[in-house]
This record gives sequence, structure tokens and C-alpha cells, in this order.
Amino acid sequence: MYIPAPLICSYMKKLELLFLAVVPIMLMAQSQVNDRGYIVKVGEMCPDFLIELPNGSKTSINELRGKVVMLQFTASWCSVCRKEMPHIEKDIWQVYKSKGLVLYGIDRGETPEVTMAFAKKMNITYPLALDEDGTIFQKFALKKAGVTRNILIDKTGRIIYLTRLFNMDEFNGLKNKISELIE
Repeated sequence: MYIPAPLICSYMKKLELLFLAVVPIMLMAQSQVNDRGYIVKVGEMCPDFLIELPNGSKTSINELRGKVVMLQFTASWCSVCRKEMPHIEKDIWQVYKSKGLVLYGIDRGETPEVTMAFAKKMNITYPLALDEDGTIFQKFALKKAGVTRNILIDKTGRIIYLTRLFNMDEFNGLKNKISELIE
């Protein structure tokens, strides 16, 4: 089958234009995911894992189905976490704990003793769970990603909101989403 050269050139030019239009969009989307460090997405089911508190009590995410759950990844050495935690305590935990919100801070890479001291120093009353080896964190984010992040899970176990660092607009969006689900 003979295809004239001008027609081939025309198709090649269209492919080139398509390539130049699509690749930057794909790279931008990939870079946004990597910039935030998440490996999970809104709408996905939350991976199951064991939540263990320094006092030895345990539960799992699957056991919390039917409840709205917020996970807050933190560490004592994280300055942004220390800035965010009083807001979580005052604006989320104290407001919604009696309305059914389940909230666990998950302290990455620290011993039970350090975790308990951190909770006391920060004057928080929501529980801080242990993630001494970072395996829980790595179910949600890249191993080397930063810890200041919150994950909101609906009653069916789906991830419905993700935050990174402490941005007041994003934090207010988190509060609004919790309010929608709880009230």
C-alpha cells in the first residue's frame, strides 16, 4: 500500500502536536503527586493497618468502619507538626470528639516513651499511636516524604480528604469536610 509522503508528514506533525500537548500535562500531574508525597488518592479505600497506642491498646482501621476517622501523621522533631497540633486539638478534636469523630495522631519513627512525652508537651488529648518503623506511614506516602499530613476517612473506609503541611485554607477545608460528615 502506497501512502504519499505529504500525508505521512501531515500525520507525523499531528502526532508531534498531540505529544507536545499531552506529555506536559502528564508530567505536571505526576509532579503534583510527588510534590505532596502521597501514594494514596481521594476516593480509594484506606489501607488496613494496626493502630497501637503506647499503653498497649490496639485497633485496626477496618474495625473503625462506620465511623469518620482522621489520621494525623506527626513526629516530635517536626516543627510544622508542632504548629498544627494545637489547631487539631482545639478546632477539630474538642469540637467533634463527642459527635463521633475518631482521631489518631500517628507518631512516626519514635519510641513509646518519646511519643508519650511528645503528647504531654504538646498538651493534646487525642491519642498518639505508634509507628516506630514507619510502615503505617508508607501505606500512605513515600518513605522519604514529610510527616505533616492528615487523612480523612469516611464511614465506608474511603479516603475523602488529604492535607500536606499546615496551610490554613487546606485546614479549613478539612474542618468543613469533617463537619459535613459528622453533623
